[in-house]
Formats: sequence, structure tokens, C-alpha cells
Amino acid sequence: MKKRLLALCCALAVAGAATAKIVGATSPGGNLRLEIEVADKISYTVWSGADKVLDACTLSLTLDDRTLGEAPRLRSVKRSSADEMLERRNPTKDAVVRNCYNAVQLRFAGDYAVEFRLFDDGVAYRFVTSLPGEVEVLGEECRLGLPAGSEAWLSEVNGFRSMYEEPYTRVAMAEYTPADKMSYLPVLVGMPGGKKLLLAESDVRDYPCMFVRSDGRGGFESLFPRVPKEYGPDGDRSLKVLSEEPYIARTQGTRTFPWRLAVVAGEDADLIENELVWLLAAPAADTDWEWVKPGLVSWDWWNGMRLSGVDFRAGRNTESYRYYIDFAAKYGVPYIIMDEGWSASTTDVFRPNPDLDLPGLIAYGKERNVQIVLWLTWLAVEKDMERLFTTLEEWGIPGVKIDFMDRSDQWMVNYYERVTKCAADHHIFVDWHGSYTPKGLFRTYPNLLTYEAVLGMEQGGRCKPDNSNYLPFIRNAVGPMDFTPGGMFCSQPEDNRSTGSNPMASGTRAYQLALYVVFESPLQMMADNPVYYYREHPCTEFIASVPTTWDELRVLRARCGEQVVMARRKGDRWFIGGITNNQPYSTEVALDFLPAGRSYTMTSFEDGVNADLQAMDYKKRERKVDASTVVKIDMVRNGGWAAVIE
Repeated sequence: MKKRLLALCCALAVAGAATAKIVGATSPGGNLRLEIEVADKISYTVWSGADKVLDACTLSLTLDDRTLGEAPRLRSVKRSSADEMLERRNPTKDAVVRNCYNAVQLRFAGDYAVEFRLFDDGVAYRFVTSLPGEVEVLGEECRLGLPAGSEAWLSEVNGFRSMYEEPYTRVAMAEYTPADKMSYLPVLVGMPGGKKLLLAESDVRDYPCMFVRSDGRGGFESLFPRVPKEYGPDGDRSLKVLSEEPYIARTQGTRTFPWRLAVVAGEDADLIENELVWLLAAPAADTDWEWVKPGLVSWDWWNGMRLSGVDFRAGRNTESYRYYIDFAAKYGVPYIIMDEGWSASTTDVFRPNPDLDLPGLIAYGKERNVQIVLWLTWLAVEKDMERLFTTLEEWGIPGVKIDFMDRSDQWMVNYYERVTKCAADHHIFVDWHGSYTPKGLFRTYPNLLTYEAVLGMEQGGRCKPDNSNYLPFIRNAVGPMDFTPGGMFCSQPEDNRSTGSNPMASGTRAYQLALYVVFESPLQMMADNPVYYYREHPCTEFIASVPTTWDELRVLRARCGEQVVMARRKGDRWFIGGITNNQPYSTEVALDFLPAGRSYTMTSFEDGVNADLQAMDYKKRERKVDASTVVKIDMVRNGGWAAVIE
């Protein structure tokens, strides 16, 4: 009997193997090759050249009555491709983006499909369902198999509630276990041989954000926050989740689900240049978005409004904000922000703080071409959203900074979209703080200008170049980032003694200036005190001249987490920014991206000879350059180099 059972099992196994279907695809330029296997599960493998970069990855979607991807029955395979040039609103790399991919859609019995897109610099897939009514999604499997010897840079957290401001932790995947902390996305993977993967997601709507943890086999598996069921009070700016539903999403049965994507980088510069999160997100509605105006913002919170040399009492009052407006007007900065303290309370945002005349300040700013952005808690916005945005529009407020969400479950993801849409209806832009990392909504709603979700400069001494220098390759590689640069009280990290009255910025003065070129954010903060900016006029003049959106990007040097030098063009001006980590760095860059036959003036801000000891030491130089010029760039430890060519 046992022999007959064994023979039957072997026969079934052979039959199953015989019925397995293999579907292949390549990227348009042949850089990547995809092989999808449909057997008892759906799995796929990706090669970059001869290198296997994703190995036997599996995927499924568990609903309340079935699991899509389990014992799949393939009905049809549909192939398609695209090659088009798309104009990007609020461009942070290139104003025109090439959307070039080969796609394959596998349709299965049970009214669902899995769609893959293969770009030359990455691969993505998503579930597509055509089911009646609503469905409850109990879980989603996204297992990512990696080559042996891989390592990863994680943003480790203990749970789903997070401010998304963790430093990067480098781990060997062979030593990373399911008992270790999980990570939010994006995650960077380094493979033997030097190629890298950036794991991310896009078009996350009406669905929770994905987290990853070790699968116990040297790869990653997905996990998701469940839908909150019951809330309790948690101070003046948030709510506590007391209980949860058994599902991660209740959603429409006919829909596309979020894209799971991996940027495949042969060179570190490829991580910075990629546009996959933007390309995979839903396009914006074909309507008027010209009212959205990116730009610089003078920020009051980090420097605490501790003004000196003035004849009035500094604070959140009319006189102080007139001072900020005058500063912004002098340097052509289009916005100032009123952070926490502008309103009667964090919960009463329809009445300004009685110490300030908000209508008068709005009028004062308008006369000087400066507008006021207001800070709000998410809870205050949710309390009376439509009335609030109607009121802000009547006041003449162009934008808001919304804070302390600290969650990414389905309800909160939907909150982001509800708020951003309502703000757009009232011609108001949004800056999300206390937020999760970008998932593509900034393409769908161009009034969503930027997100925090970064260990930025407001963290004082915690914010070090050794961590910040990963940001162009990981965090900023998936979307705009409100890092809040521009500190004038600069120090080497070991000397950083940041306080409320005297906040400090780690990295040299030239490093701080270079961040305005290196870091991407259509709404870019000038974090420091106007008093210091007046005092450091040449540096302030440079910062105020740097655009916040761009026409063209050239990455000139790139070593992930160590050094980066890039050139960006806006109109006929070029800017160069370079930063290094705790090691000095020297290089030469050719200016052959300049049009030939023309002469230019290059004004550069460079580390001074003593900047490794006194981080505020810098030198300003002017010289004539052209397309044949080769520039020597020297940076001290935690140093930088910044220039404008015009």
C-alpha cells in the first residue's frame, strides 16, 4: 500500500512539473530578463545580464474566501509595450521623462491577473482583479529572494507606528532573521559584484503601505498593518489604535493593486536617476495645475524664532513674522511658514494666536510677493476638513504643512488622498510631515509637493553626513524629501551641540549649501534664522538662487553613502553640488555638459583649508569656464562643494 501511495505521489509531482508554464520577457534594451513560472504558485526570477538579481520570488493575495496565486490556472498571456516621453510636473530630475517598458499580463481563472512591467532599470508587478462588490484582503505575500552574499540597508522599526525617521542599518542578509526588526520601504540591497536593488512600491491607494522582514532564507517577506477598528485619545495631535480588523484592506473587487518594484542599478548613479515610482503612479487629472508654485520657504520652527539685534520681543507674534517676511522679500523667497504656535491652539485652527495679526501679515506679505504657509496637525484637518480648506482659501493661504500621521494603514493612506484632493479643490499645496515615504501620490496630485519621512536636520546631532549621504540613493530616489537644510551654525558631527536657541547642522558650510543642489524637494526649506542668513549674505544669496525644480540632471560621481557630485540645469544655468562622508574626497569633473563655444562664469563655495576642524570655514571663488574646463573638487571630511555656472 505504501509503495502504491509513493508511486502515486511521484506521478502527481511529475504531472505537476509537466504542467508548469514558463513565461519570459526582456526589457526594451535587453538589460533585464524576466522569467515567470506558473505551477502550484506564481514565482518569478530576474537577471541583469548574466547576474541573477531576484531569485524565485513568490506572490499571492489572500482574500476572505480564496487566495489569488494559489494553484493558479493560467488562461491567457497578453504582451504590450510603451515608449513615450512624458512631461513631468514639479520635475526634480529631468523635465521630460522617458517611459519605456515591455509588459506581460498573465490572466488567471478566478477573474484576476498579474501584470509585470520590465524597464531597462527595473521591474515591477501588481495584481489586477475583476471581482464583484467589495473584498476583504486578509494578507499579501510578496517574497523577494536575493542572491547569496547580499546585504541590505534597512530603516528598522519595532512596529507599524513610526515617524519614518530612522537611520539606515546595514545588515548581511545571511545574518538577518525573522526575529529581527522589520523595515519600511524603500530598502537598498547590495549584491556580490556591486549591483544594487532599490525595493519600493508605487500607486499605493486605498491600501496599506508594505513593510518587509527577513524570510529566514536570506530574502525578504512582506507584512502590512491591519485596518484600525477602534481608537482612543492620544494627546492633542493624534489617536491611538486600540483594536484592529482581521483584514489589511476592505476595497473594491475591481481594481489595480499597488506596484511592487525593484530598481536594478549597475552603477550607483542609476539609483539617483531612476524615475520608476513616478512612472508607475497614476497620472494627474488633465486639469489646470498651473496654480501650483514650488519654491523656497523660510522656516521658523528649527531656529525657534530666537531673533537678535531687533527692537521687539521675538516670538510667534506680528513683529517677528513681519521680520521673516522682510527677509524672504529681500532674497526673493516666495514663502514663509508659520509652524506650531500660529493658531489659538493645535485643535482650534480657525482662530489665530491673539499675539499675531494673521490677516495683516497676509496682506503685508502680498505687498512683498511673499505668501504664508500654515502648519496643522492631521487630527485638526480631519475634524472639519472641507470647512478648513474653504477658510484657508478665503484667507489667501497657498499651502499647508500637515504633521504627526505616523501611520500607514489603509485608513491613513486614504486620508492622505482625501486631504490632498480637498486641498487641490481649494488651490492649496501640501507638505506632509510625520509621514510615510513617497508612494507615487505626488504624481497623481501635483499639489503634493513634498514629504518628510527622513532623519533630517531638525533632529540636530542625530543627523550626520554618514547617514544623510545615503539619502540621494535610497530615500530621495523614491520621491521628494523635506530634509530642511541650510544651517549656518555648522559643525563637525563630534562637535554638534544643537540646542533650541542655537541649533547646529553637522557638515561644513559648503556641505549645507550643496544640499540644495543634491537633495530633491519642490518645496525646499531655509531652516535657519534670518539673523544668521543676513550675517552670511554670500551663502544666503547662493541658497536663494538655487531652483527647487529642474530641467536636467547629470550625476557626475556617485558612491552610495560616501560621495556624490551632480550637476543640475534650470534654463541656461547649471548648478553643481557635491558632498562626502566622514572621509575627505577629491575628484575632477569635466564641464563638457556645457554648450560648446560659449564662456561662462562659475561661482563656487568650497571647503576652507580648516573646514575639517572648523566647519564654518569656506571660500568663495569666481572663474571663467567653458565646455573644455576640468574642475578640481576637494572636500574635507563631512564636506561639500557647490557652484552656479551662468
